[in-house]
Amino acid sequence: MKYIVDRIEGELAVCEKEDRSTEDIPLKELPAGVQAGDVVIKENGKARIDKSGTKERKAYIDSLANELFE
Repeated sequence: MKYIVDRIEGELAVCEKEDRSTEDIPLKELPAGVQAGDVVIKENGKARIDKSGTKERKAYIDSLANELFE
């Protein structure tokens, strides 16, 4: 399952799932250093940050912002 970390609230990460619903995941179940905006993949009970997915997503958001403010 792929998630996007929307925000961190205390000991929980509020994550958006692929179907756009949200799920609260305890930070202890996620990799250390996870931040809002990170793409996280959970497989076989383990979670990892998808660094390339996160980088692509941030680049896309930056391009949208640039278009908006040009």
